[in-house]
Amino acid sequence: MFGAGNQRRSGGRRSRPRRAAALALVGAVLTGAAACGGDGASDGGKGGKDARTDGKAPASTPADGAQDAESAASAGSGEPGTSGGSGALSQRDLTALAFTDGEKIGKYTAGEFSLGEPQGEDYTADPATCQPLVSLAKGATAFDPASEVHRNVDVAEEMVGATVAVQLRSYNGGGAVAVMKALGAAGKACAGGFVENRAVAKGQYLKVEPVKAPDHGDEAQAYRFTILDVKGTLKLYEYLAVVRSGATTLSFRADILDTKDIGKVPEEVITAQWKKFEAASTR
Repeated sequence: MFGAGNQRRSGGRRSRPRRAAALALVGAVLTGAAACGGDGASDGGKGGKDARTDGKAPASTPADGAQDAESAASAGSGEPGTSGGSGALSQRDLTALAFTDGEKIGKYTAGEFSLGEPQGEDYTADPATCQPLVSLAKGATAFDPASEVHRNVDVAEEMVGATVAVQLRSYNGGGAVAVMKALGAAGKACAGGFVENRAVAKGQYLKVEPVKAPDHGDEAQAYRFTILDVKGTLKLYEYLAVVRSGATTLSFRADILDTKDIGKVPEEVITAQWKKFEAASTR
């Protein structure tokens, strides 16, 4: 709630003074208090064999993370019978699979982030095992993507409406498999909440619970976060869905600058990005 949703697309395609003012106002309220938590519902994961079932937190040190990545690399080496993939897509190829600037998805419009990558490596979690729920950016976990593309999707006419950060990341070896494993472990270990740290602020995730995951790719997971506002009185909501296809992950983080619960990541956004990714990657 206090990352992706506060960074809007760049360019002068449209004038949005009212929304900018609203974002500045709400951003001022949320900064320094943003929180994130979850209120889940159903199964939260597809292809959950990659997630731990004992509820224990995964290793969080770079060394241990590298060991997990090495293990995942053997499991997803791209050899017959595996689905982990072995080679990351190039930046150019991955960009071709993402939404383009100005692309329409129903009532939504895609664009680039004006302030760079959302939820970057300056977003960290305490405890560290919860990190995958906060950010999968390069440098944020032990599994760095070889390429990544970020798109902001929202409704142009809405001053305070749902915003979706769509992030595609491609990994070498079994990095994508390892990321999904770490994400699943974090979802279980951090169900009771955790703290999100930034350079000048902290946010409190009150709850993390699984919700119905998208039916796409080799595996998928989805979570609902419940967030405590700066005054410690209002609850805000955010949703995260991550789909893995081979060596690439497609992440969708949806929030709204309001106390309204949007219920899930908009399906039309997930479906449209998946169809574009699937169609182009199978040519």
